[in-house]
Amino acid sequence: MNVIIIEDEKPAARRLNRMLAELNIEVQQMLHSVEESIDWFQNNEHPDLIFLDIQLSDGLSFEIFEEVTIKSAIIFTTAYDEYALKAFKLNSIDYLLKPIDEDELKVAVNKFKEHQPLQNNIQVNINDIRKLLINPVDRKYKKRFTIKIGQHLKIINIEDIECFYSENKATYIHTNSNRSYLIDNSLEYWQEQLDPEQFFRVNRTFVVQINAIKDIVSYTNSRLQLKLESFNHSEIIVSRERVKDFKHFIE
Repeated sequence: MNVIIIEDEKPAARRLNRMLAELNIEVQQMLHSVEESIDWFQNNEHPDLIFLDIQLSDGLSFEIFEEVTIKSAIIFTTAYDEYALKAFKLNSIDYLLKPIDEDELKVAVNKFKEHQPLQNNIQVNINDIRKLLINPVDRKYKKRFTIKIGQHLKIINIEDIECFYSENKATYIHTNSNRSYLIDNSLEYWQEQLDPEQFFRVNRTFVVQINAIKDIVSYTNSRLQLKLESFNHSEIIVSRERVKDFKHFIE
């Protein structure tokens, strides 16, 4: 299997390369920009599979397909919210949400091996996805939660939530009144229900609300540490793979 990685964040590209090596998959080439990718595809035989980041340093990776007809299968690696990414499954193109999970990577690779998508559909699918990501349709996001406390039900409005977090395989919300409440379902499930303009998943454990961020501090290994208005249960660190997207989020 011939594989290439197109990813502008070199640490993320190297990490994915290592993860693929553990699956006995050798990466033929790592590319880091739209311009570099166009040049490579114009002068090399196309691989069987591409791991493709959507947002590259010099533009959206979709621009590559406007210049070159790609003959490869594609697995997107991205930090876009999961609602938009439903389009990928509908179009039989897989995706991995960053930071990439080892088990999810293995599932995606196996899916490609067993059900290789029809190559002549790729260009059409990418155009449809591009429209959806750039001009997403209107949708309704979660507005409030109802929490059972003993025999009582407490209503918590979404604007009163500082963060969502997972701990010991359970999921919690933390409010601006400095209280945490256990909720059903996983962090991944609730991330899909949240407005991506208000909430951002900074790592595997935390989803934070932008209005709750009190301070942002430089941290080791090019990461960021967040200070929220009341939450002090543990450190909230923006993973290195998500720092770039987090900066776009807060801007």
